[in-house]
Amino acid sequence: MKRILICCCLLILISLPVHASKGKQVDRLENAADVISEIMKIPEDSIPKDLLEKAECVVVIPSMKKGAIGIGGNYGRGAVVCRLKNGWSPPVMVSMTGGSFGLQLGGTSTDIVLLVMNRKGIDKLLESKVTLGGDASAAAGPKGRTAAAATDAQMRAEILCYARSRGLFAGISINGSVLKAEGDDNEDLYGKPVNAKMLLTQGGPIPDGAKRLIDLLTQYSPRGRE
Repeated sequence: MKRILICCCLLILISLPVHASKGKQVDRLENAADVISEIMKIPEDSIPKDLLEKAECVVVIPSMKKGAIGIGGNYGRGAVVCRLKNGWSPPVMVSMTGGSFGLQLGGTSTDIVLLVMNRKGIDKLLESKVTLGGDASAAAGPKGRTAAAATDAQMRAEILCYARSRGLFAGISINGSVLKAEGDDNEDLYGKPVNAKMLLTQGGPIPDGAKRLIDLLTQYSPRGRE
C-alpha cells in the first residue's frame, strides 16, 4: 500500500511541470489573441486589413521585454501562424531576441506583430531562425484603414513590423532581431515533439488554447492560401 502511494505521488510530481508548461503556452496564445483583438478594434489606427489579407504568416509576440536579466537586449516569446488553403495553420511557438527598436513607444514591455508578406520570409524560420533585416527584409508597417500610404520600401519588404506599448500603436523598425521556433515550447503545447514546418505548411489539429487567436485572424482575414 505504501509503495502504491509513493508511486502515485511520484506520478503527480512528474506530471505537474508538463501541465504548468502547457498552461504557460496557452497563456501566451491568449495574450496574443488579446493583442490582435485590441489592435484591430480601431480601424483608423490598426493594421490595414488589405495588408493583413496579403500576409502569408502572422507573428505575435505579446509583452516583449526590454533589457531582460541575463539577455541585455529585447526578448519575448509568442506564436506564428501561416495561411493554408482552408484557413490558418496551428500555431508554432517562437522566441524573438536582440535587435533595436527604430521607434521607442515608452515602457519596458511592448507587444509586437509581424506580417510575413511572402513564403520566403518564413523559410529561414522553418530551417532554424531568421534575422530581420538580414535573412529577410523588414520595414515598419503602415497603419490605418488602407495601405495606400505605404512606401515602396514597405511594399517590397518581406516582413512588416508593428508595436504597441502603453496604448500607442505604430509601425517600427526592429532590424537585427532574431526569430526562431522553440522546440521545447511547442512540445509543451502539443504534448509531444512536433515538426514546425509541417504545422505551418500542411496544418493539423488546432490546440484548444489557440482557437480564439485563429478565430480572430479568420474574422479579419478569411482568405485561404492560393
